[in-house]
This record gives sequence, C-alpha cells and structure tokens, in this order.
Amino acid sequence: MKINGNEIRPGNVIEHNGGLWAAIKTAHVKPGKGGAFAQVELKNLIDGTKLNERFRASETVERVRLEQKDYQFLYAEGEMLVFMDTETYEQLALQKEFVGERAAFLQDGMMVTVESHEDKPIGIKLPDQVVLEIVEADPVVKGQTATSSYKPAVMENGMRVMVPPFIDSGEKILVDTNEITYLRRAD
Repeated sequence: MKINGNEIRPGNVIEHNGGLWAAIKTAHVKPGKGGAFAQVELKNLIDGTKLNERFRASETVERVRLEQKDYQFLYAEGEMLVFMDTETYEQLALQKEFVGERAAFLQDGMMVTVESHEDKPIGIKLPDQVVLEIVEADPVVKGQTATSSYKPAVMENGMRVMVPPFIDSGEKILVDTNEITYLRRAD
C-alpha cells in the first residue's frame, strides 16, 4: 500500500532501499524556505541498523503489513527454539540469535507473537512482563544510603537484575522483558 512520505507514523513498516524498515520516531519539519518534510528514524528489521531519512510530502513509500501469528514456546534444542502454531499445531524452529538476549525469558508454554513478511519470520514479541525467581541476591551493604539502594541479583534464567534491598533468594519478582528491569514482587 503506497502512502505519502508525510503519512509515516511510528510503528509503520516500510520498504526502503530494498529492505524492510520500521519507523521509530517521526518529526514533521516545516522550514522557512522550501517544502515541508518528515524526518524519520528507521530501524532495519533484519539486521537492526538505524538510519535517519527525510521524506517529502510529494514522495510515496510502500507501507508493508506484517502478518502476526500467535505461537506457543515448546522447548529449546541447542541453538534452536521450537514454537507451535496454536491453530494448526505446526512447529516453527528459530535460531536463538533471532530472538537475541531476550530468549532467556522464554518459558515452557509461553505465548509469543511472531511477525512475518511473505511467510518469512522477521520479528518476535514476547510478553512485556514475566515472573522469575531470584536464585542469588547479594546482601545489603550497611550504611549504603549515599548511593542507590538497589543490589544485584541473579534470576533463575541466569540473567542479572538490580532489585531493592528487601528482595531475597527464593522470592518471585515481575521483570520487564524489554528493559530487563525489576518491576515489583510477584503476587
């Protein structure tokens, strides 16, 4: 679907320079001289590189619609992660590097959304929050009030996160999967 350059919004996926790019930020600029344009920060969906580009209102770009499908995480086997389509029960195997460091948050039975273009997976969305158990928490240093009162802790998936001093080993916490930060104690 073709759209004008000034109609690009954050979250849109466009075809540009032979690749698929997601618009992250857009700013409409009206200089004193010349025509208005949209300054767009783009992120390549395949390799993650970023690019700043100007699009004039008179230019047209191809907006791409991504197919989104829900999958259930089944298991990890070596460097492969195996997911199951919840409607057709077909299995999909993806490389761990495709998911990146957030692969550590995958738990058996977890529902994820796989984004694809022309039947080729190009992105995966995990739940924004997951519950994990703390397996190791450093003791609080007495008199450490001049600096931040957070302490490092190791979660059951092996990742480190900063937690408040009242969190101890064995407690379950809610973690933001995008920022990899502590949110609160799990209920």
